[in-house]
Amino acid sequence: MNLQERFIQHLKRFPFIQLNQKQLLAVSGGVDSVVLCDLMFTAGYDFVIAHCNFHLRGEESERDEQFVRSLADNYGKQVLVKDFETEKYASDTKVSIQMAARELRYDWFRSIVGDERPDPPVQYVLTAHHANDNIETILMNFFKGTGISGLHGIRPVQGKVFRPLLFAKKDQLLDYAWQNNLTFVEDSSNLSDKYTRNFFRHKLFPLLKEVYPNVEDNLVKNIERLAEVEELYKQSIDQHKKKLLEVKGSEVHIPVLKLQKTNPLSTIIYEIIKEFNFTPNQVSEVLDLLGSETGKYVSSPLYRIIKNRRWLIISPIQATEAANVLIEEDDREVVFSGGRLTIESVKYSSNFQIPSDKNVAVADLGEITFPLLLRKWKQGDYFYPLGMKKKKKLSRFFIDQKLSKTEKEHIWVIETNKKIVWIVGHRIDDRFKLMQSTHAILKLAFHSE
Repeated sequence: MNLQERFIQHLKRFPFIQLNQKQLLAVSGGVDSVVLCDLMFTAGYDFVIAHCNFHLRGEESERDEQFVRSLADNYGKQVLVKDFETEKYASDTKVSIQMAARELRYDWFRSIVGDERPDPPVQYVLTAHHANDNIETILMNFFKGTGISGLHGIRPVQGKVFRPLLFAKKDQLLDYAWQNNLTFVEDSSNLSDKYTRNFFRHKLFPLLKEVYPNVEDNLVKNIERLAEVEELYKQSIDQHKKKLLEVKGSEVHIPVLKLQKTNPLSTIIYEIIKEFNFTPNQVSEVLDLLGSETGKYVSSPLYRIIKNRRWLIISPIQATEAANVLIEEDDREVVFSGGRLTIESVKYSSNFQIPSDKNVAVADLGEITFPLLLRKWKQGDYFYPLGMKKKKKLSRFFIDQKLSKTEKEHIWVIETNKKIVWIVGHRIDDRFKLMQSTHAILKLAFHSE
């Protein structure tokens, strides 16, 4: 069976690619994408050609664009060309040139899918990644230590991106181009070993083939097996997560004792924490947390894993600066990042019942001076807890209340004239309690959103 026949048979595995639909072919002008064009055209599929000019190789970039325009003319197909300021984008976003080019082209491709510019609109983006690209990817992932999820290689389908040539090896594509007199352009950057993929392609892989002549076929088969193994692996991990993870608002709580009894422990911890931007190297730090004292934590760029007695708590990192919200005398409701506060003045009488709800505070209005300040608590804050004549630092009060690190990060206070009136949701200051001499009451109610 020749490559064209194999291609047609292969596409039957993906029924979402139909002859009566239009697809978008990403074409650089190299042999892989030129062969993909010819295979699609010969098989009778309709398509539009998309070409990215990254302006990274001077005249060579312009040559590639003109070649792709001519190729589209030869097949009688529409061509879309996009110019990118790749180096500027890489500098602005602080990513490598390769990553910049990848982000730019896929963002553009996805913007075209479903757009009305091609008529009818294109359904999928097709790229010319082949079996050798896949092999190089899994080898790089293996050496980077990405775990089993990196060993399935390139997915044939990711959203609206489809890669129909993953079944074919590079030499088969070159043979097809030679047999069908297809012309293509060479990208000089593919010859440079300064890029990781090219090092694997030109240096490492030829050495592997000397020792294992069938390494390509063996690795292609292994990719298929590992993709199935990964499905079983995911099912098992999902079962463990379901037993271990308790989602509470923006936090995830994990019981330490139950986690310690889980096997294999390191692997399961990694699968849990990687979703929160933690690296494989931080697994050992999380293992150390299991036996540490309360308050110890490990951080990723966006999250913390905090030990709180018998729990590990995964929580978003909150900004340390307190937001300041002024409450004027005529305000009746204040909405802030921590929730919502309602305010009312109540006439005091001897039969007034002090609310038992910790989210409601009543204070002697005669001791209050407006505007009030609603803010996050900070180190050094103190107050006189209701019923006590001595001041206490809030940090000490929180320890007595056995609040976790994340709970403390969400505490707000209300103050007047630099005196704390109420630790919102917890306790008022004794200096503002209701007395026999009280005539009016300030009633504050906190509502979490």
